[in-house]
Amino acid sequence: MRQIRTRVPSDSREAVTTALTDADIEYLVSEEASGRDAVIVEIPVPGGGVDPILELLYDAGLDENAYTVISEVETAGATTQAVADLEDRYVAGPKGESGVSYPEIKERAENLEPGRATYIAFAALAAIVAVAGLLLDSAIIIVGAMVIAPFAGSSLSAAVGAVIDDRGMVVDSVGTQLVGLVVAYVGAVAMSLVLRETFFVPAALAITRVQQVGAFLTPSLLAVVVALAAGAAGALALATDLPVSIAGVAVAAAIVPSAATAGIGTVWNEPLVVAGALVLLFMNVVFINVSAYVALVALGYRDSVTRSVRENLTISVRTGAYALVVLGFVVSVIVVSAATASYVGFEGAANREVQTTIDEPVYDDLELVGVSSSYSARELFGGDVSVTVTLSRTTGSEYPTLAQTLQERISAATDRPVTVQLRFLDYEPAVEPTG
Repeated sequence: MRQIRTRVPSDSREAVTTALTDADIEYLVSEEASGRDAVIVEIPVPGGGVDPILELLYDAGLDENAYTVISEVETAGATTQAVADLEDRYVAGPKGESGVSYPEIKERAENLEPGRATYIAFAALAAIVAVAGLLLDSAIIIVGAMVIAPFAGSSLSAAVGAVIDDRGMVVDSVGTQLVGLVVAYVGAVAMSLVLRETFFVPAALAITRVQQVGAFLTPSLLAVVVALAAGAAGALALATDLPVSIAGVAVAAAIVPSAATAGIGTVWNEPLVVAGALVLLFMNVVFINVSAYVALVALGYRDSVTRSVRENLTISVRTGAYALVVLGFVVSVIVVSAATASYVGFEGAANREVQTTIDEPVYDDLELVGVSSSYSARELFGGDVSVTVTLSRTTGSEYPTLAQTLQERISAATDRPVTVQLRFLDYEPAVEPTG
């Protein structure tokens, strides 16, 4: 809830108050104590109604340079029915449809970012907690790491800066994101090293077999969906009166576990784990930024990107530097998108072939538990892809040709060389005693 407090000259008083009355907007008029020939008009409004009501006042004759203060209030909506009705009319939504103003969306994005020292500390602590959660195979602890992660502000500020033409905000956001990711990775490495060297976690632990670690080893379609949804949700929260902290957890969900997995893979000397987790991390960061920007544009916060570029384009060293940054980001988006599309396509084909094979009558004793694929730069450019298929079976059941069958079918469906590994979870049913 906001309160508009503005000085209205006496000769404009009747027009302004008539416009407010005709619009069914509650207001309070008081005399201006400084002796000026003016009155003070106070109007409680929801956040989404600030810009429309200011436009109403300007159309009624109020000078756009008139003394005006917009402040936050807590109880007006609960004490007046008129304000409650106003909330229904001006629920904060997209720009052009009662959305928050440009200055406010910028302020909200900036307020999400803590001070640099605090940001670094929380990035490291989030990674440390995430490492503990991954190695303990505890989803609850990983969620705790997401809650304390500070990446929402830095991830969303770039999109906000882009739509309001604040290039300094974009550059600062990109730099802050890089610092945060490096700190999170270093923090994850340090925590993993301490746990390994102090034997809190066995040095021989097969980290790829830990369920929570395995979830962040490679990109996947679901990971893409999470990143896109997190960016869009953050943008929507910024552009409305909704709390951004909730969307911040979703942003952290796409960043923190991947950085922690990369740190664990480094300490356990698993280069494929590191490569896969870093690709997943980079992919998520890129898609969060792009999704947030596209969401803000779709909400109406920029009418024409190309027109803005034409109007503000000048030839200078700074412009060239910005152009290089933009070019690098665009190239990154293209490369990450192509790599992700390639992997997601492979993953879908592999899952389909595995499911089709297991559905055959000869494998009725088997139940499919999961399918995972390795991902690295070598595999991206045509190397063998390792596919691990986890199955449950009754003790004693043997399937000596299943791995070869799956390898041939997946390779034929994806046109890629494939190595298939089978992992069996055995169970033994109880048998009623005889006699």
